[in-house]
Amino acid sequence: MRSIWNGAISFGLVSIPIKLVNATESHSISFRQIHLGDGGRIRYRKVCELDGEEVPSAEIGKGYEEADGSVIPITDEDLAQLPLATAKTIEIMSFVPADEIDPLQMDAAYYLAANGATAAKPYTLLREALKRSRKVAIAKYALRGRERLGMLRVVDDVIAMHGLLWPDEIRAPEGVAPEVTVSVREAELDLADALMATLGEVDMASLHDDYREAVEAMIAAKAGGGFEPAEAVREPAGGQVIDLMAALEKSVRAAKASRGEMDAEAEAERGGEVTPLRRKARGAGAGAAAAAPKAVGGKKSTAASAKKTAASASAATKKKSTTGKSAATKSTSAAAAKSTSAATAKKTGAAAKKAATPRKRSSA
Repeated sequence: MRSIWNGAISFGLVSIPIKLVNATESHSISFRQIHLGDGGRIRYRKVCELDGEEVPSAEIGKGYEEADGSVIPITDEDLAQLPLATAKTIEIMSFVPADEIDPLQMDAAYYLAANGATAAKPYTLLREALKRSRKVAIAKYALRGRERLGMLRVVDDVIAMHGLLWPDEIRAPEGVAPEVTVSVREAELDLADALMATLGEVDMASLHDDYREAVEAMIAAKAGGGFEPAEAVREPAGGQVIDLMAALEKSVRAAKASRGEMDAEAEAERGGEVTPLRRKARGAGAGAAAAAPKAVGGKKSTAASAKKTAASASAATKKKSTTGKSAATKSTSAAAAKSTSAATAKKTGAAAKKAATPRKRSSA
């Protein structure tokens, strides 16, 4: 990797020659401005406001603008004469626990590479000292014309440096927090804890920029002439949360579903109410069996006839009637209820018919 700055780490009386290398890079896609009419590039020209002429880079210098609009020229020679001890040195001032550094101060990150064979030993000494102390080093350095604050820590077998904003560059969060008084219930906190536990940890190396990949795919498709714009997906407009508890519960179930941990409640939520079809089928079968009596005497009987016959048999049994008609009805009902076999039912039906015929003739 190409170094952007050469200097040394000042560690007490120890000087460690190092090279500064960018530890990060931007993968964002940049676009050019073009003329829509013919696709020509739009470029910016540096023009002097006084004479309207374009000025080459060699004739452009620095200047500080006063409040009244007047400009004070500042040359590189003026800046070089300033007493800047950190111009070529990363000067370590102290060592502190890493958790004392406010993440809001974090800026650009760099790798510090040992510059030459003589730098290997003191470089390794500082690296191992940082490891054993479990602390980070706070240092000053100068880069791109200004003095900066930095933090040195160990990443694998390399010393890394994070640029830090100066403390007075961090704005106080005044007027940012909600102004209304809000109380949070324990149940809501429990659900929030459950959601945090369900989401768990993430492998940072697995995260990637989905939007950049989509833009790259679109550019490739346009370059090949096969791009077809898809219908834009409209996200629901954000609004006030009506039921926080319900939103938390759904979030927990959704997180479990994404991790393959769907429970019975989440399954019901996803598929709707489950109708107990098996119970209904069993009940319907029992009702059908009760409502459809077996044939007597080889003849098919309806449900209404079976009910009428059963009712007559029950009444005859309660009254203990001795008449032939009641006896015949009782015999027929008993045969229909028991029906142990088709042959028995047929025989009983024939007997009942024979017994009933004389009674009708005698009555006539």
